[in-house]
Amino acid sequence: MSQPENSNDESNVTPDRLTTLREKAMGFWDHLEELRGTIVKSVIAFIVFAVLVGIFVTEFNHLLLWPLEYVAKDFPDFPTKLGMNSIMEPFNMVIQMCVFGGLVLASPFILFFVGQFVAPALTQREMKAVLPMCLSALVLFLVGASFGFFLLMPSTIRISIELANQFGIENRWTVGTYYSTLTWLVVGAGGVFEFPLVIVLLVWLGIMTTAFLRKYRRHAVVVIFIIAAIVTPTPDPFTQTLFAIPLYALYEIAILVSSRVEKKRLAKAKV
Repeated sequence: MSQPENSNDESNVTPDRLTTLREKAMGFWDHLEELRGTIVKSVIAFIVFAVLVGIFVTEFNHLLLWPLEYVAKDFPDFPTKLGMNSIMEPFNMVIQMCVFGGLVLASPFILFFVGQFVAPALTQREMKAVLPMCLSALVLFLVGASFGFFLLMPSTIRISIELANQFGIENRWTVGTYYSTLTWLVVGAGGVFEFPLVIVLLVWLGIMTTAFLRKYRRHAVVVIFIIAAIVTPTPDPFTQTLFAIPLYALYEIAILVSSRVEKKRLAKAKV
């Protein structure tokens, strides 16, 4: 006697129908359990990397001092040794390094775990759009963070030293001010470099058009310089321009990518 066909056989349904079947197969508490698992795995990844940063905190600290040591070579008479204003400042420095170092190093794994959680709820078309965006977000953040670390931070330190020498100001930099500035520049630059993805997403959703982006190019330049002024801690035009140039380049790249997205959407609409 032949077995009856299973109407829920995943091989006989469309991707959209497959998503619906999977959603029906899981109840509310099942989703909560999966969410709990995703959070637990993400927290474990963060703790592992935060502990690793804590174990190698001396080496990590030496790495983070690279911008200061790099600029200090050109100012041998300028005292660049960091000090402290309070007993707790070195502890706060270590905690800050562990937290932000752990988050940055664990971010690829956290992104992967979140992707695993939301993947069953996405259609095949959405998966094709989300996966490249997630990878692009990670790459853009790392590029922005590297830009802040290797270019913006040394430029900020150099200008600060030159101004201090010009006005005869004694250097009293502390570990707290140094690492706060470093964190602001690195994390801020990494976050701002994500804005092209927001533009592409808005175009993909039909909220914005490439014609609109091209029409308001000059306005975008003004906004970019305002963002650069907010992110960079020094008011000098050189550092702000140094930050604004790659942002404008990313804006133009976002227009090109958005144009391709629009063409594909129009081609599908005609079919």
